[in-house]
Amino acid sequence: MGVNGALPAADALLAVDAGNSKTDVAVLSRDGKVLGAARGGGFQPPVAGVAAAVDGLAEIVGRAAADAGVPLSFAHVTACLANADLPVEEAGLERELLGRGWSRSVRVHNDTFALLRAGLDEPRGVAVVCGAGVNCVGMTPDGRTARFPAIGRISGDWGGGGGLAEEAMWFAARAEDGRGEPTELARALPAHFGLGTMYALIEAVHLGRIPHARRHELTPVLFRVAAEGDPVALSLVHRMAEEVVALAAVALRRLGLLGEEAPVVLGGSVLAARHPQLEARIRELLAERAPKAVVRFVTAPPVLGAGLLALDESGAGPEAAERLRGHYAG
Repeated sequence: MGVNGALPAADALLAVDAGNSKTDVAVLSRDGKVLGAARGGGFQPPVAGVAAAVDGLAEIVGRAAADAGVPLSFAHVTACLANADLPVEEAGLERELLGRGWSRSVRVHNDTFALLRAGLDEPRGVAVVCGAGVNCVGMTPDGRTARFPAIGRISGDWGGGGGLAEEAMWFAARAEDGRGEPTELARALPAHFGLGTMYALIEAVHLGRIPHARRHELTPVLFRVAAEGDPVALSLVHRMAEEVVALAAVALRRLGLLGEEAPVVLGGSVLAARHPQLEARIRELLAERAPKAVVRFVTAPPVLGAGLLALDESGAGPEAAERLRGHYAG
């Protein structure tokens, strides 16, 4: 046994869920016990650079290892990382993590896989995450996966919280100046920031008086206006539902799961908010395009999914997975 009754480091597993805004790290035993944990800031290699982003991750990993009472040496590392959108990016991040010497066994996934595994009893199904952006992944027990580049409009993506806010502003601006049809968004969006017109909001955003990071605050305003019956706002909500279902149906088809009962896991801040009109439209469209899909909403922390993947990749049994789920459920 190690310090504080923990397992020796050679028997410990490291699970990382690093999103854009926060990072959770857990040190696990092979039987699914959480030996230590730590939380830190977001993981953004496009902004900080890969090495600097991993330096920040290393600080959090160090605190988790100290909490577990083990040195920085693990039997296996599973890291579910934001901005690891392409296989080539995952491979580069794997090399960077291997270079840190934490383990000879490292597996990097896009962070959507953590959400997916957190919502599944076994590694079989698809997940759609709709937070700041939108993404979808799927997996089967034999190791096959389905995924999309998910790097914005150049890869065919539409929506997410950031995209919905921009679309709402586009329609509101055109409504105010006469290029588009009327919509309550033209009043509600600037009012959220205490402004009287879309022109004033456009100026404040353009000149930086409203920081870019605050644009996401407009997405709940969009959903509120849609719930009040505004046709333009409702059309955007329905478009988001169509994108979610298109992603899910294509992923199910790629994995050969479209014709059988399979879970579709939904998560991220936009979907987790359970907006009635969005959820109803998603269920309606899935009934048409993937009638055997079973919808699940994930509320468990994604680090659970990273931990379950670590156990899967280490050959742990179902008892270990249940023990880990029990920890986060409690």
